[in-house]
Amino acid sequence: MAKFVFAYHGGQMPESPEEGQKVMAAWGAWMESLGAAIVDPGNPVGMSKTVTSSGVEDNGGSNPLSGYTLVQADTIEAAIEMAKGCPVLVGGHGSVEVAEAMDM
Repeated sequence: MAKFVFAYHGGQMPESPEEGQKVMAAWGAWMESLGAAIVDPGNPVGMSKTVTSSGVEDNGGSNPLSGYTLVQADTIEAAIEMAKGCPVLVGGHGSVEVAEAMDM
């Protein structure tokens, strides 16, 4: 079984503690639905810096990372199906990039 990275981009911060609880409950339910497929539930990430050969940028690029999860699945198509239930997609403010984590 292969491992896949779910790289989250975008999303929104909750506007109230109540909304925050709803968002966390949605993430918890989705993670629970993935069950044993989760290798590392991951975390949200803070502001990033982009390092290039010409220097360091403070803005995280045009589509900065907002979090990650590592899952296992038989195929990228199966991983994509898992990602379709991600709460970051609700409201159209975020996306999930799915990429195979290659064993070396």
